[in-house]
Amino acid sequence: MDHPTDEVLFEKHRRGDLNAFRTLIERHQNDLLRFLFRLVGDQAGAEDVFQESFLQAHLAAHTFDMERRFRPWLYTIAANKARDHLRKKGRRKTLDLSAPIDGGSSSDSGDGSSGSFMDLMEVHVPPPDAGLDRAETSEQVQSVLDSMPYTLREILLLAYFQRLSYVQIADELGIPLGTVKSRLHSAVATFAKRWKATLDREGVSRDDLEADDRP
Repeated sequence: MDHPTDEVLFEKHRRGDLNAFRTLIERHQNDLLRFLFRLVGDQAGAEDVFQESFLQAHLAAHTFDMERRFRPWLYTIAANKARDHLRKKGRRKTLDLSAPIDGGSSSDSGDGSSGSFMDLMEVHVPPPDAGLDRAETSEQVQSVLDSMPYTLREILLLAYFQRLSYVQIADELGIPLGTVKSRLHSAVATFAKRWKATLDREGVSRDDLEADDRP
């Protein structure tokens, strides 16, 4: 297969093909980093959670149901890791990303059967805000997201950034469907209210500046 699905690649990884895991990392790095940047609010934190998410995906590989889709499962892991990151910011224990992935020596030859997570992570990763936060509007969006409670920010990003359905969100987060709907409704209302307030403040500021420039 020229373009194997995520699920096929992950099954290959479970059978010991680390090159398949590297392909998964490269395939999801840009979108997942942008998602995490929006979720945790800073680049360094997003990169840390990105690495921890893939490490957790490896450690929990045996629990993955091959009848399900890999991407929602990965993003659920990432969202949980982001929650932990924000809760324990600056005080959490660092995972040993340099440990051999297969329990052997990390100096083994790179034949796809051994190595460390740091080896796998040696891919070009552009800043998660590259092409995304260049504009003032995007910075304002991030500011509004940062001001929202985590549970609302998380579900808003899963629904609108990742385009997950109500059922998928309920399944992946382990919450009732009704909770998903009510929480997402609250998230949208909260964002809309705070976004309007931001635009109103911006409008007042610009009016003041224009008034100061008048003779």
